Amino acid sequence: MMELIAQNLAPIMFASLVIFLLLGYPVAFSLAANGLLFFVIGVYLAPMSGGSIHLSWPLLNAMPERMWGVLSNETLLAIPFFTFMGLMLEKSGMAEDLLDTIGQLFGPVRGGLAYAVVIVGALLAATTGVVAASVIAMGLISLPIMLRYGYDRKIASGVITASGTLAQIIPPSLVLIILADQLGRSVGDMYKGALIPGMILMGLYLGYVFVMSIIRPNAMPALPKEARTLGSGVMSLVVVLAIAGAVFYGTDLYLATNHAANDAGILAVFAAVIVAYVIALADRGLKTNLMSRLAQQVVIVLIPPLALIFLVLGTIFLGVATPTEGGAMGAVGALILSAMKGRLKFDVVRDALTSTTRLSAFVMFILLGARVFSLTFYGVNGHLWVEHLLTSLPGGQLGFLLVVSVMVFFLAFFLDFFELAFIIVPLLAPAAEAMGIDLIWFGVILGVNMQTSFMHPPFGFALFFLRSVAPKVPYLDRITGKTIAPVKTSQIYWGAVPFLFIQIAMIGLVIAFPQMVMHYKGPTVDPSTIEMKLPDMPGLGGMGGLAPLGGAPSGGDSNPLGLPPLGMPGAPTGQPATPPQGGDASLGIPAPAGLGGLN
Repeated sequence: MMELIAQNLAPIMFASLVIFLLLGYPVAFSLAANGLLFFVIGVYLAPMSGGSIHLSWPLLNAMPERMWGVLSNETLLAIPFFTFMGLMLEKSGMAEDLLDTIGQLFGPVRGGLAYAVVIVGALLAATTGVVAASVIAMGLISLPIMLRYGYDRKIASGVITASGTLAQIIPPSLVLIILADQLGRSVGDMYKGALIPGMILMGLYLGYVFVMSIIRPNAMPALPKEARTLGSGVMSLVVVLAIAGAVFYGTDLYLATNHAANDAGILAVFAAVIVAYVIALADRGLKTNLMSRLAQQVVIVLIPPLALIFLVLGTIFLGVATPTEGGAMGAVGALILSAMKGRLKFDVVRDALTSTTRLSAFVMFILLGARVFSLTFYGVNGHLWVEHLLTSLPGGQLGFLLVVSVMVFFLAFFLDFFELAFIIVPLLAPAAEAMGIDLIWFGVILGVNMQTSFMHPPFGFALFFLRSVAPKVPYLDRITGKTIAPVKTSQIYWGAVPFLFIQIAMIGLVIAFPQMVMHYKGPTVDPSTIEMKLPDMPGLGGMGGLAPLGGAPSGGDSNPLGLPPLGMPGAPTGQPATPPQGGDASLGIPAPAGLGGLN
């Protein structure tokens, strides 16, 4: 009986961890306690395991080094930087300005507020990378407006929660940083690989809003004219965008023909954005009124977050900065934007630092617990058990990806993305690599999948975040003077269901079309088309006339390179030199002074 337990200690250990977590114990302490408990059991059962357990008491000496490896990981420094940046931007009022401006831009269109929420959610995702900040900000700002003008509560709740979860997959996502670290891959490559899937997912959200605005037009009405305080005048915005597009095209063409093809697109976008911002500022400062007030506001409000996105992601993609350095620049940029809006106050910075410290400590404790767990799990050959279990699945790579996706989807009902990343991903990565699956592609699939953990009950955190700010009792609207009914929890849950199916469809798209991720590798080069040419080197005779160093070939130039022979000075050509007293005759090296070579 004890031999059977010893030989199957890995699945028993994993099952006990699941039980600990289902009982509600904190994840970090469940991991650490489980690891230490089974370490003791494994040491005593090792003689009965038939060589399947490799644990001994001296192995615990490796634990401090593993802990230090976590604490000294520079990649994980990006987590507090990006968290602080997101919290500062949330408190600077940027989300409020964006939602108000974009909402009025799309106001005349049915579902305009929903379009605005999705677009602003993507912008906040690209600047904050924090789901809680995005969902809470949009819930506080846009939900009362949507309820005021008659939006269906399920649609309004679903759009807000789904748009907030874009921060999971659109860089600079905290999830992508952790996935890259756990998979042993570059954070920059993970960001590049996730960018297109994130944009496609945003497009699918917009497509759903468009379809619903046609099927149920009364569920998402347009804003009334009196609510559009910035007026109209989209044509001047179109003209500015056309000028910016021309600048982008010209800059991209110029840079591409001047040996900067790899960076041309990013630099061209930066140039176009700067030109549009300068035009809007000049029009407002000089009061020429060439642009409408709406167009001015859209450009002036949009450019700062876009500039911050370029500062963070552009420098990472260009290779100018590492993700950690990009996060540090983003944190400084958030402080500057807060100061520009007059919101840089001591209380704001203190609250942001407190929340950042709490989240960073939470991540670190889970990671330390995972290190304790993995030391024991690897010692009982748990990684081999998982790898054999997954690589023996039918269907090859596709079967593996489908089974893993289903497993992670259902685990997300009970575990959040941090727990999934630290517990499950290290077990899946070796099996994926053994099957020849690109780990960046695999990481993006997992990232889109983990996004669902925020959306489905019973532990959908995005649903909890919206529930915390959505009205629970009837209230009097300050604009219309009407009594607004509360939002029920069931409405928030049912509103998230269509977007949950969209996310599942996105997982299938990433699996079916890996090239939307694989572009991070750059253009594919065919080795058969590579041709190497060596330049002609006058005087060397095509490299065929070189004499051996230290001597000349028969009948050849005794010294074609003008180099002295590697013998002793004064030796006749073609004869070995006689070394001084104490030297090595075989090498022709004189003895060093003071070691017997001096009289």
